[in-house]
Amino acid sequence: MAVLLSGSGRTLDNFHERIVEGSLAARIEVVISNNEAALGLEKARNYGYPAHYAADNSAINAVLADYAVDLISLAGYLKLYTPPPALCRAVLNIHPALIPSFCGPGFYGHHVHEAVKARGCTVSGCTVHFANEEYDAGPIVLQRCVNLELDDSPDDIATKVFAVECETYPEAINMVDRLGVDYFWTRSGQ
Repeated sequence: MAVLLSGSGRTLDNFHERIVEGSLAARIEVVISNNEAALGLEKARNYGYPAHYAADNSAINAVLADYAVDLISLAGYLKLYTPPPALCRAVLNIHPALIPSFCGPGFYGHHVHEAVKARGCTVSGCTVHFANEEYDAGPIVLQRCVNLELDDSPDDIATKVFAVECETYPEAINMVDRLGVDYFWTRSGQ
């Protein structure tokens, strides 16, 4: 798989650890960031993965052309991504809320947790889904819920959600490996 990221690479860390321990059935072929200074690129190089800066979709797709990938995992990638046609249904994303709540344009990262807190939610969670041309609108692969306390801050919510993301994203990738990409698109009627 290819991993696209924009920031610190915490999800890349999680993928790498699980691949090494044997619980994630994947091989990272390349890591690409739209942020030249992303810590995730440095981590990728330290892990031994090819790591590239690519400013936009066409630059990313030009890099991908040099690698044999059948899945692209968005790991804190903060732009709407348009893959090459051969991979248009093979882009996975993780969203830090339970879609269809708190999703779409503007709902990413800490903005989501602040909105969850402001609404007074007693649960939150994460959703692994396939990405398409609309934010957070592709077929859902897997969701996990976390209970929230009434006095949880947005930071507390973020910590709880990230902990469950670390379990859910690898599990979803394993499901896609086992069932195939088309299964989820067919199931959702998309």
